[in-house]
Amino acid sequence: MASKGILKNSGSSRMPPHGPSSKPPTAPTSAPQVVFGRRTESGRFISYSRDDLDSEISSVDFQDYHVHIPMTPDNQPMEEDEATKAEEQYVSSSLFTGGFNSVTRAHVMDKQQGTGSNMGRPGPKGSNCMVQGCDSKIMRNGRGDDILPCECDFKICVDCFTDAVKGGGGVCPGCKELYKHTEWEEVLSASSNELTRALSVSHGPGSKMERRLSLVKQSTMNHNQSGEFDHNRWLFETKGTYGYGNAIWPDDNVDDDGGSGGVPGHPKELMSKPWRPLTRKLKIPAAVISPYRLLVLIRLVALAFFLMWRIKHQNDDAIWLWGMSIVCELWFAFSWVLDQLPKLCPINRATDLSVLKEKFETPTPNNPTGKSDLPGIDIFVSTADPEKEPVLVTANTILSILAADYPVEKLACYVSDDGGALLTFEAMAEAASFANLWVPFCRKHDIEPRNPDSYFNLKRDPFKNKVKADFVKDRRRIKREYDEFKIRVNGLPDAIRRRSDAYHAREEIQAMNLQREKIKAGSDEQFEPVKIPKATWMADSTHWPGTWLHSSQDHARGDHAGIIQVMLKPPSDMPMYGNIEKSPLDFSVVDTRLPMLVYMSREKRPGYDHNKKAGAMNALVRASAIMSNGPFILNLDCDHYVYNSKAFREGMCFMMDRGGDRLCYVQFPQRFEGIDPSDRYANHNTVFFDINMRALDGLQGPVYVGTGCLFRRIALYGFDPPRSKDHSPGFCGCCLPRRRKASASDANPEETMALRMGDFDGDSMNLATFPKKFGNSSFLIDSIPVAEFQGRPLADHPSIKNGRPPGALTIPREMLDASIVAEAISVVSCWYEEKTEWGTRVGWIYGSVTEDVVTGYRMHNRGWKSVYCVTQRDAFRGTAPINLTDRLHQVLRWATGSVEIFFSRNNALFASSKMKVLQRIAYLNVGIYPFTSIFLIVYCFLPALSLFSGQFIVQTLNVTFLTYLLIISITLCLLAMLEIKWSGIALEEWWRNEQFWLIGGTSAHLAAVMQGLLKVVAGIEISFTLTSKQVGDDVDDEFAELYVVKWTSLMVPPLTIIMVNLVAIAVGFSRTIYSTIPQWSKLLGGVFFSFWVLAHLYPFAKGLMGRRGRTPTIVYVWSGLVSITISLLWIAINPPSSAANSQLGGSFSFP
Repeated sequence: MASKGILKNSGSSRMPPHGPSSKPPTAPTSAPQVVFGRRTESGRFISYSRDDLDSEISSVDFQDYHVHIPMTPDNQPMEEDEATKAEEQYVSSSLFTGGFNSVTRAHVMDKQQGTGSNMGRPGPKGSNCMVQGCDSKIMRNGRGDDILPCECDFKICVDCFTDAVKGGGGVCPGCKELYKHTEWEEVLSASSNELTRALSVSHGPGSKMERRLSLVKQSTMNHNQSGEFDHNRWLFETKGTYGYGNAIWPDDNVDDDGGSGGVPGHPKELMSKPWRPLTRKLKIPAAVISPYRLLVLIRLVALAFFLMWRIKHQNDDAIWLWGMSIVCELWFAFSWVLDQLPKLCPINRATDLSVLKEKFETPTPNNPTGKSDLPGIDIFVSTADPEKEPVLVTANTILSILAADYPVEKLACYVSDDGGALLTFEAMAEAASFANLWVPFCRKHDIEPRNPDSYFNLKRDPFKNKVKADFVKDRRRIKREYDEFKIRVNGLPDAIRRRSDAYHAREEIQAMNLQREKIKAGSDEQFEPVKIPKATWMADSTHWPGTWLHSSQDHARGDHAGIIQVMLKPPSDMPMYGNIEKSPLDFSVVDTRLPMLVYMSREKRPGYDHNKKAGAMNALVRASAIMSNGPFILNLDCDHYVYNSKAFREGMCFMMDRGGDRLCYVQFPQRFEGIDPSDRYANHNTVFFDINMRALDGLQGPVYVGTGCLFRRIALYGFDPPRSKDHSPGFCGCCLPRRRKASASDANPEETMALRMGDFDGDSMNLATFPKKFGNSSFLIDSIPVAEFQGRPLADHPSIKNGRPPGALTIPREMLDASIVAEAISVVSCWYEEKTEWGTRVGWIYGSVTEDVVTGYRMHNRGWKSVYCVTQRDAFRGTAPINLTDRLHQVLRWATGSVEIFFSRNNALFASSKMKVLQRIAYLNVGIYPFTSIFLIVYCFLPALSLFSGQFIVQTLNVTFLTYLLIISITLCLLAMLEIKWSGIALEEWWRNEQFWLIGGTSAHLAAVMQGLLKVVAGIEISFTLTSKQVGDDVDDEFAELYVVKWTSLMVPPLTIIMVNLVAIAVGFSRTIYSTIPQWSKLLGGVFFSFWVLAHLYPFAKGLMGRRGRTPTIVYVWSGLVSITISLLWIAINPPSSAANSQLGGSFSFP
């Protein structure tokens, strides 16, 4: 790094030339001010400043900033390997902070927690001979590059090469192929003539992208009009070497007519080898899906005839009752159609992990060493408050990610702490330290699940299928280490508080002593009492740059600098095996490398809208693009851990399969732990995750639900899918796509216009417009085509379009240096998104409580597809609220987001023509379903009104009405049975979902509609908060939270419905029994529907009882008040007559 000097990040060095109409970036008026951070033992500094910028950012389009990296203390350039190691060590042991109008500092941690190097001895790497038993250095040429005599890049010294030629028949020990050159002089000559290598390093513009793409520059380079090297044209029009093998390109001797037989331009060995897909689509058996669709049609026709009959046959005795009922029934029929139509094409999918391993991790001519050719994945874990989201839960999630069964060098985990808490930082450091034991233990003994808390709490036999003799000893040791880890994490809050108090007391004493010395010196100035801000201190005796326990300026939840800390440095390219002498367990045959782990807290300042979780996710997208740039992104909530260690591979099967380049994301179902056995409040939500989502998978794809989703990075950037102009979307996934006809109507409005990606043969990416869309970070802009290339499927079959050559991703990942981390600090600052399209077209979309649904909708609206990946073993598991009040507030948040979507431009009514018709109906239902609560709550009162008035919604219960009612009810039950059949859920789960649909519809959904209407019409924000709380008695009960009653205003409507219907049933029975001519038909009709309402509200009533029937007094108070009010209101509207009194057998009359 010493040779880099100053690295300038400016448009002139890394961006295409400006057009004639564009103005160049405004240069700073003065030289940047460099403020050095804390000096390290090696004398290194890292700093950049924006103090030279104009205070009004809006006056210029883009600004330049500089990153200064001075040389080493002796000012002597180091060798490449030594410099890389020193830079890597410096980055991994430094805490980077910075932001707008502040200096980016690299603070070296004197007492770094949890960032210790991976235990173990390295495998063959560096410049040592790879022959077993030999550790000699290999030869280098004049440029310092390793001399590799074989194309497989097997490193071998001169002596071993001579032995292989003379005693081994000239066969390479690595790939077992014959050497092309058997004399060392010929090898040296060939090495000197080789002017360019795939891993050569250049310092010109674009070198970072070239190294990541593993390009080989040849003499026949193509240049675009701007004079720069056109990578995309070169990829598709030339022959070249990628990584460790050659790409598959047309032979020069093969004519266009395919005279050699087979497919023109493809080698015979590819044609002769059978091609196996990575995934299979499993359609629902015709014996199930055909009757299902027929029943939908029958019920639809029956509903139409029933509603026509209801409209024609009015109830003249109670026209008001008939009118309310018919309006509600029309809406229910419309809502049912919206919900049912997208379910016509459900499908299941299956993956083949053995094919994935064969294609990407098996030695082939293009990948002789068998190194993993899988693309990288960046995993995002978001947390905001360590008090509401316990850090121990987050730490267990991180450990499950680090131990996932995926190539270590291809994984990178990012933890977003939106609260900037030191507690979260130190808990992550402890987790990184414990991972050195936990991750190798999981790999050695094939542990499932790889969340330590869940694993050690398993109720099944932990020794089942374990055959290694040392498993019991290893498990006992890891269990003790985990117990100690939990104690340390649980003690962190108190340790941080005591540490901060001690340092604060020391500072106060020092300040008071200094004040006394000045007084003794005879100073005349008056001294005020010493007031020192009570800071939060880190373990290395320095101030924490994030949020302090006692808020202060620049150290509050909404006001702190950006922070990035590399907890675990990027792993080496070759395996590292455990050292028995240094490790407490025997990991001598286990790869002990750990994936990269990064802690990040974005900058927050007063006056900026930070856009909650969506803003934090977009900051992660930008920072990860600069630091690791995985072409795929997996986001998880802090309480959702990896339950299936092969889940990443399952999702990658879809992305890497034929047509996978058109997939924007792979959504996994949410599964929950800690739910009560009866699932009283439908927390598992199986009807949605196993019926609705499978059905959407048969259309354009499932909706994005906020967690457990594997994204294609380029889709998050707002680009169109490849070949988006070739086919029209059709009606549903069952229809064959049709060729799109070009028309002038294809132009989308400004709101839905996407950033065109194309196939690089027609429409190409206009890099000149990228700064206005993505910001002025050239590192970020350069990473975009790299991520697009690395995310392509493998071009191993003629039908694979837009693929990449095999072996292209087997090169080592670039090591982090200080300039990269400093750039990452700049893109997570609060000012970076200004005048860009982040949050409007790029990344997670802002402006809604349910940003997840809107983000997925925007992708589908651009023509992308998504798939639903249901694994045999649950991919991820999390926690869900089992308390009634918490569950209602969760549903309230979802429904509020849906109402916001309905009143925004993201309403499916305004969707583009690229979205399938049934997919549009599904998204329309997402925005409309909360409004059903208005009609539902009216319909729940109709039975009570019928019993109070002695009338019914129809004139008489004749045969026609009962026949229609019977057909509609039977078809509904049969549809439910068939849905249970093809989805695999239980009947009880379906019934629980029906019950909570009515509970949520009469409480949270209604509140969401009121809140949304007030926000749109009057701009008034309403929040429904808890007003009283009852704590459970039995703290040892696993489901004690289920019985806790927390009163909230959301409980008023369903409680009123219950009480009114109970009173109405009593009144109806009394009137009928004491009447001269009893009207039993009307009574039975009203009582039947009342019991239907009460049966659905039974879980709600049971939840109000708490444990052993202990109900808060406020429930009785509200019940009495509501019942009395309803009774008096009904008497005032319809006072009883004298005839009615005589029928009841009494002479009492109301005053």
